[in-house]
Amino acid sequence: MTTLRLPNNRLTKWLVAGGMLLFMMALMLMIADRASAHGYVNSPSSRAYLCKTGDNTNCGPIMYEPQSLEAPKGFPAAGPADGKIASANGAFPDLDAQSATRWKKVSISPGTNTFTWTLTARHATTSWKYYITKQNWNPNAPLTRDSFDLTPFCSVNYNGVQPPGTYSDTCTVPSRTGYQVILAVWEIADTGNAFYNVIDVDFGGGSPGDTTPPTAPTGLAVSNITSTGATLSWGASTDNVGVTGYKVYNGSTLVTTTGGNTLSYNVTGLTPSTSYTFNVKAVDAAGNTSPASNAVTFTTSPLPPADTEPPTAPTGLQVNGTPTSSSISLSWNASTDNVGVAGYRIYTGTTLAGTVSGTTLSYTVTGLTAKTSYTFTVRAFDAAGNESPNSNAVTATTADGPAAAPWAPNVSYTVGTLVSYNGAIYECRQAHTSIVGWEPSNVPALWLLK
Repeated sequence: MTTLRLPNNRLTKWLVAGGMLLFMMALMLMIADRASAHGYVNSPSSRAYLCKTGDNTNCGPIMYEPQSLEAPKGFPAAGPADGKIASANGAFPDLDAQSATRWKKVSISPGTNTFTWTLTARHATTSWKYYITKQNWNPNAPLTRDSFDLTPFCSVNYNGVQPPGTYSDTCTVPSRTGYQVILAVWEIADTGNAFYNVIDVDFGGGSPGDTTPPTAPTGLAVSNITSTGATLSWGASTDNVGVTGYKVYNGSTLVTTTGGNTLSYNVTGLTPSTSYTFNVKAVDAAGNTSPASNAVTFTTSPLPPADTEPPTAPTGLQVNGTPTSSSISLSWNASTDNVGVAGYRIYTGTTLAGTVSGTTLSYTVTGLTAKTSYTFTVRAFDAAGNESPNSNAVTATTADGPAAAPWAPNVSYTVGTLVSYNGAIYECRQAHTSIVGWEPSNVPALWLLK
């Protein structure tokens, strides 16, 4: 007779616990891997960025982390596999869905265009490269290397330098019509990876089905006017398919194109005391442009008058506590200024001993010689560089120093030994035999200034 034996309950529990532990370890590795990914193209808006803004839908988790499209570098010889270019080698497979109508498109024109990256981690960079699909590519097939012109239309060497948090390349985009895809590649210098962003663009002339322009933006208004800038804001346009962007004009000159969900823009680089007139137009994926919004006219503020007034002299300068053999502590009362005190300079005689911020009212002068008299003054300064008169002067004498032989090379020093060097006393922090070049002021790891 055959007996069927069930697994031991304790063994089953251990197997379940082990499986859960392996799952958690894999999850932690996946999260750690994602944490190293930091950069996306936000203008013209990339496919992943439009997932973040909600213009693209059903994108999967990339909507929470558009900065995470990281894969091995070396495109086109290496990098993400064909069919997985948009998802950075399958990390976010929803992005690889490809058809002529699947993704929102950004209106673009041939010629000079600026590509702007948002970098949430500023990795040392080898290069920035930009590729574009061939005119006759198949928009209803997965993206492959054969879809692209494999010679980048824009390539910027960055020589291992760390870029700023917002980085832009101005490139000449080749002539195309209709729907195209631009592949932007940020190659990292100190890892084997790069960041891959696809940008769905429309050059016009290739989408005759949509001829309806968006409605004009409404309620254009200006605020925060300064001598060199202002903030514009407007109400959203509507479109039979979807608004992909807004063009901001200074008179008849195009200043910038924003994303379809962006309803404000900070204008910079204006001239003081000058009148400007702005308007905004909406665009859709087919390249249709709306009528202009209402125009707003404003005059920038004049430049503020130059600040030539110095702060008042600090008062009440005094010595705090008892001087040591090599230091004296000072404090004083705050100065005032018509704009604001930026800091204080502490002088030993006519020599600058140190500088502190405008909110700091004390300072300890160090490196002094034992049993020596010193006279101190303090001056305040403002952001324009105006400096106050001297404070009252105070004189103090340092205490007798501990017995210490002069430092010399080729001497074996033990921990705690005191030496004198250039008028200061130092204590040995680590046993060693001195050599030329290891003078106490040069090697703080070996000597502590007393």
